[in-house]
Amino acid sequence: MANTSSAKKMVRKIVRRTSINKARRSRMRGLVRKVEEAISSGDKGAATEALRAAEPVIARAGQLGIIHHNTASRKISRLSKRVSAI
Repeated sequence: MANTSSAKKMVRKIVRRTSINKARRSRMRGLVRKVEEAISSGDKGAATEALRAAEPVIARAGQLGIIHHNTASRKISRLSKRVSAI
């Protein structure tokens, strides 16, 4: 339990930041899921559009520290490789 005022403030900040990060991570996962569904259906146009929407969100998650930046690059690379293979 936080005792000092600065520790209490940090707890408030952490709770706020955690909720923002959860929302961003959830949005990113949903967009990745849409890309994977389009890939599995074999629709190249839909997969390309879904990847175009997902790529900046994944990159931003890497920049903001929600996921590691190498993980973000790897996800983008693998998804784009799978889309181009359709």
